[in-house]
Amino acid sequence: MRFQNAGLTPYWPYCNAARQLSSVVKANTNGSAWDKLEWRRRLETFGDNDTSVLASGPKGQTDGICNLGELTDKGRETTLALGQRLRRLYVDQLHYMPNIISDADMIYLRATPMARALESVQQSFWGMYPLTARTASFPPPTIVTRTLLDETLYPNEGSCRRFNQLVLAFGQRAADRWNTSPEMAYLSSKISKWMPNNSNVAVDSHPRLSGIMDTINSSLAHGPETRLPSPFYDAKARDIIDKIGVEEWFGGYKESNEYRQTGIGPLAGDIVARMVGSVEKIGNDGLLETGSRDGDSVRSRGGETDMKFGMSGCHDTTLAALLASLGCFEGEKWPPYTSHIAFELFTETNAAYKAIDDVTLEPPTTGHPADKSNQSRLKTLFSKRGNTDSPTGGMARKKISELSTAEKHKLAGHYVRVRYNDRPMTVPGCRLPGKHLDGDESFCTLVCNRVAGVRMGSELTREQEAFKAIVDKFTPRSWGETCVSNLQEPAFPAEVEPPGY
Repeated sequence: MRFQNAGLTPYWPYCNAARQLSSVVKANTNGSAWDKLEWRRRLETFGDNDTSVLASGPKGQTDGICNLGELTDKGRETTLALGQRLRRLYVDQLHYMPNIISDADMIYLRATPMARALESVQQSFWGMYPLTARTASFPPPTIVTRTLLDETLYPNEGSCRRFNQLVLAFGQRAADRWNTSPEMAYLSSKISKWMPNNSNVAVDSHPRLSGIMDTINSSLAHGPETRLPSPFYDAKARDIIDKIGVEEWFGGYKESNEYRQTGIGPLAGDIVARMVGSVEKIGNDGLLETGSRDGDSVRSRGGETDMKFGMSGCHDTTLAALLASLGCFEGEKWPPYTSHIAFELFTETNAAYKAIDDVTLEPPTTGHPADKSNQSRLKTLFSKRGNTDSPTGGMARKKISELSTAEKHKLAGHYVRVRYNDRPMTVPGCRLPGKHLDGDESFCTLVCNRVAGVRMGSELTREQEAFKAIVDKFTPRSWGETCVSNLQEPAFPAEVEPPGY
């Protein structure tokens, strides 16, 4: 409960979902019937002399009070709007996803165990496919979750000892670098009067600098009833807080491959594995996790045999970690609320060249006039049908160094684009010749471009290997083993290990 001495109420009345909750309940004792219990939630807290009292908002409200870290009404609105934007792009403009769906078996949905992440996925899915875009017989969609111990949708220092060591070391370095700096002195001059015992602001103060940033940002996102005094919103102070926070939390991804490997490597590896699995068509694209017949983890309810779209509810630390590990976070600020990254997989086809965001591009220049008759268009993949009887094996989890020439050729002509809050991002290692679509560096070759894959005819060289090769470098073979390795080793690499190559 930060900054109550600055007039900030500890309980905020911005979670009106609490007025209309429902839970699944058993309706009889023989297990044959289920029902729903509708209820409202109120929070209870300590009063004077430890008496129990209802938590109340700034005007005495007792309903709609938010629990710590809960998705607020504003958060629900913005994630709903995100889903609507996704619908306009992938359904209305591109006609890639169907207008009306009878099930969600082609969509991979996942969320972390944090309630707000699950609620964000639910709101975004509703925005993309509202009731009017679902048939009357539409069954409940599958949303995949993991236990906290196994969670990889955010940098999980609680389950990875080595990553926790690295986080502490890089955090201490940030504290040593900034705590006595003129920038930190400026922050203290603005807000130390509201710190405990008028103490100075510091990276590792109480509250921590990152915690102060959270409170400032969340108060700005909501109503005037939960505002801090104006010095907290000083533009220069906010820029300083953001700069230091980004360095403390994400600097390690920019300097250490081990940091990338233990912090976000498993998730990045999953993303690429799904891309490869989508090309290979043996179920390694998310189908095996969401196969929807009861008791069947392979085949889905509606006969879908592969995924077309995936949506995961994660966190700001997830997004920045992925971007920083790909070398795409230079000069970026802390991710705003409802930020998102889109990883898009494309294949070349012989058609008019058009970008996914409905912006027509100039035909790519190959330098060979004869190639102009074969100008390519990129279209999103995943739409082909294939066999999913084999639940294991295949190329999806192989390192690129383990792929045969034939397997690399099968993946030729596929491209990856990363979009952050609707902005195309360019991975540094994809700028090199042969590692992107001719004419657009933001389209990174998955393994090799089709020209290289077909014309070389034999071995493919590393000059053509791009996105998968970059991610492979920080994808651990076994996250669990990596997390208990090097525990006695220095936290910092001998030399900076740049990301994105």
